[in-house]
Amino acid sequence: MLRIAVVSGKGGVGKTTVAANLAAAIAPCTLYDCDVEEPNAHHYLPFDSQACASATVLRPVVDEDRCTHCGACSAFCRHRALAVLPSSVLLFAHNCVSCGGCAMVCPEAAIAEVPVPIGTLRHGTSGSVTLVQGSLSVGEARAPPLIKVVKQEDGPGPALLDAPPGSSCPAVETLKGCDYAILVTEPTSFAFHDLTAIADVVSESGIPHGVLINRDGAPCPELHAFLSRRGIPLLGSLPMSRDIARIGSEGGLLVRSDPAVWVPFFASIYETVRRQVGK
Repeated sequence: MLRIAVVSGKGGVGKTTVAANLAAAIAPCTLYDCDVEEPNAHHYLPFDSQACASATVLRPVVDEDRCTHCGACSAFCRHRALAVLPSSVLLFAHNCVSCGGCAMVCPEAAIAEVPVPIGTLRHGTSGSVTLVQGSLSVGEARAPPLIKVVKQEDGPGPALLDAPPGSSCPAVETLKGCDYAILVTEPTSFAFHDLTAIADVVSESGIPHGVLINRDGAPCPELHAFLSRRGIPLLGSLPMSRDIARIGSEGGLLVRSDPAVWVPFFASIYETVRRQVGK
């Protein structure tokens, strides 16, 4: 199954707008809303029906009666989630990445892993689009564990992954296992600077990628020079338009407001991606 990530170097450049319209244009498909700290794909694709469940990860619990405080678990943990004291073991849950290594190296088998809720998971339909969405609990410091849970959900057709903005760990986690990345940007110096950062991440990951320019209209020669220099294809452009802005602000989709124009536009982007990937 073809997996396409829609990413951006910064927030507010239209990443979710592109992902939602692309999903509606090529449906049936599955859209994974991986921006678990601020999920908003449901504003464009309201759930017709949905199932809501608690999303959990495994975290260690130490049996103090069996623990000899040898320090093997703390020495193994590169994220410093465990501190072994003379009479107890402290867990810094926000540092834990749920790798299970501490339980494996404990010579006394004193560490068990228990499921701990980190957020909620919604899985439902919006017309012919299956929407999978995670929402991180307040106080949880790390988004990647929940993004992993979101990506494990099954869905029909090609998969579109709406990534968190930026080029840090949440975006990297979303990109894992993807066949292609659509990089969304706009013709401003600020957006261009952040585009170069996410382009470097995607390139180093070995994932084929192209760029879509949103709110196109202002000259940005450095952007086009960058694409030419790096050999990154330009997949398309959405113009600077009051009508497009209004449709988006009302939670509407371009492919439904004017399907004769926008369904072929987004479908052609998908076909270009499919040809480049070879699927």
